[in-house]
Amino acid sequence: MPSFDIVSEVDTHELTNSVDQANREITNRFDFKGTDSRVELAESLITLIAPAEFQIKQIEDILTNKMSKRGIDINCLERGDISESNNQARLVFTVRQGIDKETAKKLIKLIKESKLKIQSAIQGEQVRVTGKKRDDLQEAIHLLKNSKLDLPLQFVNFRD
Repeated sequence: MPSFDIVSEVDTHELTNSVDQANREITNRFDFKGTDSRVELAESLITLIAPAEFQIKQIEDILTNKMSKRGIDINCLERGDISESNNQARLVFTVRQGIDKETAKKLIKLIKESKLKIQSAIQGEQVRVTGKKRDDLQEAIHLLKNSKLDLPLQFVNFRD
């Protein structure tokens, strides 16, 4: 029976590369010379550090540009608030990985409302979709790609 998995994952290697590229551009730019501006990556947190809030926004633009060029969907980032203290501004992004229970339930509801003859089940941080026809599964993928979810989805493990 054909099946596929719906996941939401970020390629950590590409994420590291985009942070490194952003740091390289920050050190080369004239408007950041002499400042302690940088982007730090730790586990699933990205921290932007600069002397002022407007520079944080510039670094954010640089980082999102580098991430999109490397094929990382910006919707995987959960933006925090900008905090300023001791002549230093910080902005923390959380990188979301996996599909939480509420989003998984939304996905299953969308699939059931489509009246396709397929079944879906939550399996940890992914959703498994099975059906008798490959065409129904491809139609479900198309439906989910066009749905307006705030989480990037990947469709993996397609089996006949």
